[in-house]
Amino acid sequence: MNVRVKLFALTQDLAGCEEVSLEVEKPATIGMLRETLAKELPALAPVLASCAFAVNNEYAGNQRVLEASDEIACLPPVSGG
Repeated sequence: MNVRVKLFALTQDLAGCEEVSLEVEKPATIGMLRETLAKELPALAPVLASCAFAVNNEYAGNQRVLEASDEIACLPPVSGG
């Protein structure tokens, strides 16, 4: 199954793009997606454990099952002062 993942802030900078399209085996979960992202885009690997993921505008844990039509966002941690 093909899924699209929108990247933001640091993940966008590291990947060099705003969105990636990945092939994942069905049934796919956010946890599996993290692993696939790390393999396909090694520059993201160091930050993926700290990233939150949202599916269809709702935060999703690693066990969340994905559908091809889902809108998926990878949200890196934010620091501020």
